[in-house]
Amino acid sequence: MTAVAARSRRRRGTAGRRLLGLAAVLVALVWVFPIYWMVSSAFLPTNRLRTPEPTFFPTDGTLANFRRVFADPTFFRSFQVSISVTLLTLAVAILFAFLAALAISRFRFRGRKPFIVTILVVQMIPAEGLFISQYQVLDTWHLVNAVAGLSVVYVAAILPFTVWMLRGFVTGVPLELEEAAMVDGLSRTAAFFRITFPLLAPGLVASGVYGFLQAWNEYTLALVVMTDPDQRTLPLWLQGLVEANRATDWGVVMAGATLISVPVIVFFLFVQRRMSAGLVAGAVKG
Repeated sequence: MTAVAARSRRRRGTAGRRLLGLAAVLVALVWVFPIYWMVSSAFLPTNRLRTPEPTFFPTDGTLANFRRVFADPTFFRSFQVSISVTLLTLAVAILFAFLAALAISRFRFRGRKPFIVTILVVQMIPAEGLFISQYQVLDTWHLVNAVAGLSVVYVAAILPFTVWMLRGFVTGVPLELEEAAMVDGLSRTAAFFRITFPLLAPGLVASGVYGFLQAWNEYTLALVVMTDPDQRTLPLWLQGLVEANRATDWGVVMAGATLISVPVIVFFLFVQRRMSAGLVAGAVKG
């Protein structure tokens, strides 16, 4: 009777796992469908997009929409602006967040707890509430319509959360590892870079992914700071396609949106393993 009950429990467990797997597949399909619809629409001519019957499989697709995007000189200029702002924001934010996370995790100094609380409070302030003051500061510094100006605003926006994220990773690495390396003859700096820093690499990657996505996809701050049409980021350029004509060419818009997504996909292909390890490590150690 015990063996029968055990087999019954195993069968119920197998059925439950299959149901959970099926539910996960359905959720994934719902999540992926808008992306698939965007990519498939990018290969359809305008007359097919305007028909009442949807086209789920573009068997007679065309590259004309992509050719029109590449023929637009403002696309490459916007791409240059976006990649410059993103890389500059990422480098500065990760550097300052890393140093701040080390300071509040490894050292005890006066004002440490208020500083941590300030990080959380700043993160709670809505970005829209800072638009006017940020614009006035950038205008005073002559950084409106400048890559450096938008990068400064982005760094200020993502730095609090990045510091808080990296703090969990730094705290999760025992200080005793550095002390043991120092006993073996390494200096404090050498012990940090040879022992601690490699263990923090997954956390840096996970924080970098967050910063990259925020800077690459951000729209509202760029709309306020980059008022010059020649200094638009890619999200602003894409919005310009919708507003350029009374009748929106959705094929070109979908092609542009697909091209904007390519750098994000490429970035994820390079960092996905370290990112997954970093997220799990932060959840366990932080």
